[in-house]
This record gives sequence, C-alpha cells and structure tokens, in this order.
Amino acid sequence: MQLRLLEKQKDSVRIEILNADDTVIYPLITALLKDADVEDALYYTGHPQLDKPVLTVKVKKGSPQAVLKRVAENLATEFGGAKQLLEKELA
Repeated sequence: MQLRLLEKQKDSVRIEILNADDTVIYPLITALLKDADVEDALYYTGHPQLDKPVLTVKVKKGSPQAVLKRVAENLATEFGGAKQLLEKELA
C-alpha cells in the first residue's frame, strides 16, 4: 500500500491510496471517526477500474497529519497486542 498526498490544508488532508488494503483502511477510518479531534473522515473508492481510493481527514483542532499518525500508531499497538495474545493462547 502506498500513500500520495493530494491536498494539504490547515485542517484537512486528502490522500490517494495506491494498492489499498481494506483490512487496514476500514479499521483506520473507524478509529479516526471515534477520535475527539476528528471532525470527519471520508473514504471514497470511486470506480474500481478508473479511480484510485482517496482518504480525506478533517480535524476540529490540531494538525490532520498528527491526528492520522496518532490514530495509526494506536491501531498498530492494539493489533500488536492482539497478535501477542493469540500467540500466547495458541502456543
């Protein structure tokens, strides 16, 4: 999965996602929408053969890049913990 910044404003970013992996994208959007600093998070897939998916994140306060990074790091920690639990229980 590759990301390309399309547009950056003070309170929002638009990011094109190449080779999008829905297994990663949908938990990220869900976590973004639950974050108190996020006003809106939209994921537009468009036509499967003509368009590349675009993620738009708009924040109430702070930097949209910082919020996106914080949410992604929290998800990585959460999934890392789940992996360790599964490894322990299945060993």
